[in-house]
Amino acid sequence: MIDLRTLREDPDRLRASQRVRGEDDSVVETLLSLDERRRAALNNFESLRAEQKSIGKSVSRASGDERQALLDRAKELAAQVKAAETEAAALASELDELLMTVPNIVEEGAPPGGEDDYVVLEEVGEKPVFDFEPRDHVELGESLGAIDIERGAKVSGARFFFLTGVGARLQLGLLNMAMQQAIEAGFTPMITPVLVKPESMQGTGFHVAHDKEIYRLPEDDLYLVGTSEVPLAAYHSDEILDPRALPLRYAGWSSCFRREAGSYGKDTRGIIRVHQFDKVEMFSYCRPEDSHEEHLRLLAWEKEMLEKVELPYRIIDTAAGDLGTSAARKYDCEAWIPSQGRYRELTSTSNCTDFQARRLKVRYRDEDGKPHHVATLNGTLATTRWIVAILENHQQADGSVVVPKALRPYVGLDVLEPLSR
Repeated sequence: MIDLRTLREDPDRLRASQRVRGEDDSVVETLLSLDERRRAALNNFESLRAEQKSIGKSVSRASGDERQALLDRAKELAAQVKAAETEAAALASELDELLMTVPNIVEEGAPPGGEDDYVVLEEVGEKPVFDFEPRDHVELGESLGAIDIERGAKVSGARFFFLTGVGARLQLGLLNMAMQQAIEAGFTPMITPVLVKPESMQGTGFHVAHDKEIYRLPEDDLYLVGTSEVPLAAYHSDEILDPRALPLRYAGWSSCFRREAGSYGKDTRGIIRVHQFDKVEMFSYCRPEDSHEEHLRLLAWEKEMLEKVELPYRIIDTAAGDLGTSAARKYDCEAWIPSQGRYRELTSTSNCTDFQARRLKVRYRDEDGKPHHVATLNGTLATTRWIVAILENHQQADGSVVVPKALRPYVGLDVLEPLSR
């Protein structure tokens, strides 16, 4: 949720943000009008309530006609106070409801535009050159006994799969390596819930009533998370944090669930776009003035993981229209996928400034003794999709796959061999 003070003091900043996102900037005028009306209604209520209290004290000291006049005025005021309170509450509710639909203010420097308007910041590593026709991850996974898509579909439907044998070992090794890196960097490891309340989902920035990507259990009014960012963001909801503990950094391991409602016909082959996957997610609470540098630290940890698995990748600065509701700035790390001849996203890291913290009421008490909202940031450290890039980039002519050196202690193998051998 955006800061009302920022809206009042610098409405042009929100207007500009809406425009670079490709959103309607007229919402700013509506918000300002609602805010002004709400404050006027609240002032009216407080003025009438003060008069009501004053008359209440005067009645006991009055007598005769004066007392009757005061009683009549008190009766009038009771109705006026109730009406004023109702009006102020209704306007506050309307303002809050509209605020919940307004995305975070984009950080200065983020590229304007939509999904295809990103800026490439860096390319790292050499793309592999094969002297044979490279296989895609599905063919490799099946020959290695690592991925079983056919039985995944039989058991659960399209976009589900089994990781079997070395595939399961590869994922567990990858996520364990990611978690170990996070621990060494000072993160607290977490196994998070995958079912959350609607207020946790909405507080993180998801529109539960309109988001077609989210799985819901209506009987329990719970939601399956698409990322452990959600339970980690809500972990300190309604709390005031010790400023000396900031930044607080958590690494959450969870299964994640996405309906992929808008992806019909896209990535139907393989495990790039699926309904269930596992992920290790970094999450940080810090002071807002430190969030830009914290964001770059999360990106550096993502790069460290990518270099451990020896993948060629690039970093893109995501355009404003592709940031999502909560992010003010987002960097994606995309690995080279040989079978597709292009880069595909493996990780992303977002600076959500104080947007989520305002919704979830996560604050810290500064030296001035007043509570201030923290900033929240997130970043993926490893996920199931990495298996695609690892298999394809490290494949050999005989169908085997070399395990990256840093990953070998976690997988327990140097090379993944085809089952037919």
